[in-house]
Amino acid sequence: MNGSNLFRLDGKVAALTGGGGVLASAIAAGLGAAGARVAVCDLILEKAERTATGLREQGIEARAYGMDALSKASLEQGCEAICRDFGGVDVLVNAAGGNLPEASTNAERSFFDLPLPSLEKVVALNLFAGAILPAQAFGRKMVENADGGSILNISSMNAIRPLTRIPGYSAAKAAVSNFTQWLAVHVAQDYNKNLRVNAIAPGFFLTDQNRYLLTDPKTGEITERGRTILAHTPMGRYGEPEDLVGTAVWLASPASRFVTGVVVPVDGGFSAFSGV
Repeated sequence: MNGSNLFRLDGKVAALTGGGGVLASAIAAGLGAAGARVAVCDLILEKAERTATGLREQGIEARAYGMDALSKASLEQGCEAICRDFGGVDVLVNAAGGNLPEASTNAERSFFDLPLPSLEKVVALNLFAGAILPAQAFGRKMVENADGGSILNISSMNAIRPLTRIPGYSAAKAAVSNFTQWLAVHVAQDYNKNLRVNAIAPGFFLTDQNRYLLTDPKTGEITERGRTILAHTPMGRYGEPEDLVGTAVWLASPASRFVTGVVVPVDGGFSAFSGV
């Protein structure tokens, strides 16, 4: 294989659930820059449209789709629409997910008082919407690809080292990592040995989902928790959305054609640092 083509995705179709988010939008742009045609899927169609418009402005072929990642029927209908428009799906990035303040402990809300509906919603958003349901809906089509393809889940540092205050999110992301390994084995053994399943475990990226934990909403200053995170990140900064692109393109492209069932930290060294 020509080394210059290892990371190319020319002619491939990449679908991203949760595609209107900040991190997913950066990954979409990276996949598109590598030659992929991009289907941006989001619960809020306007968010998907904004991302797709930005991609088209960069010369990337992209279309937006409204899709509820918590509804298997919605996902299946969306997959059918993408296949009609693009001819198939080669890369699936499962980027739906999130956390809730109501599922996080703080000085006013103890672990013993966390409401079950909030915990259930966090697990559903990250495990079912963020991995299992899209893999079912899109994977049924992708196993038919002669060249296989790539399913990429988004795990988290919480799956590697559980963090304080966010028990539901940590548990859900640990399950995403486990499911990634399970699905990698299952599809290779039972369906298509060239369909690979991997995950990225981002470190700490300042997003709307965690801003309330890392910055003071009144002053904008970094919280004690944020300072602790930076002190335990050898590279000394939060991640930027573009920091995920290289790993995502690698896992989507022929460069990783013998890589499946792995969870790759993109964390500035956080997971490698013992604190001393």
